[in-house]
Amino acid sequence: MYCKNSSEYTQNEIPKTQKATMAVLSPDEEKDFLVRKVSLEAGGSMPNHTNEIQHQQFVLSGEAKVSIGDDMYHAKAGDFLYIPAGITHYYDACYGEGYEFLCMITTKEDSIKLVD
Repeated sequence: MYCKNSSEYTQNEIPKTQKATMAVLSPDEEKDFLVRKVSLEAGGSMPNHTNEIQHQQFVLSGEAKVSIGDDMYHAKAGDFLYIPAGITHYYDACYGEGYEFLCMITTKEDSIKLVD
């Protein structure tokens, strides 16, 4: 059994981002997938990058410009985003408010590559 409020987790800064933090919500012994809560303050951003694993994301609050491949989205609370493995993506909380989402990934090894 496991029940813990997400506000009880330590938010760690995400390297090479602006005003962005992440907390891993899944139990340490989880073998299949991880749930992370990512928070960008107003004006925060994550640079364009790729991952070797897919991402499934659910926006909890706020809004941001999110680029996935060649498509640009104005993501907001309640939206679901799917990012296939190897596809470029970035986030920009440029609408004057923060942006917070859950990010679900597999526990497979990942490699992040920044893209100019």
